[in-house]
Amino acid sequence: MSKNNNGSLFMAGVIIGSMVGTVTGLLLAPRSGRETRRIIKKSADALPEMAEDLSTTVQLQADRLSESAQKNWAGTLSRLKEAIAAGIEATQLETPPLESPRDLTPETNSSNKN
Repeated sequence: MSKNNNGSLFMAGVIIGSMVGTVTGLLLAPRSGRETRRIIKKSADALPEMAEDLSTTVQLQADRLSESAQKNWAGTLSRLKEAIAAGIEATQLETPPLESPRDLTPETNSSNKN
């Protein structure tokens, strides 16, 4: 799970770093203003596609993380049910059975009256 999370963070960092590096490089490059503006426009035109790629990558990583969490939850729930069942069984083995309540009412047996 942490490998997937680290991978998605790395990919997001690479993409964001690439964008920042491109803009910084263009602004600091020794080119004419017109040429620099043309290059910036090309880069700006590519931003929606890059943002879509980033969005797709993040969505895929979120889906993988969700699947992993669901699998982990299913395993945890199963172990919890087993632990509860074992606890109930252990309690029943250690606790002596309760005696049935005694009948305190006087017996009215007709055979004893003869």
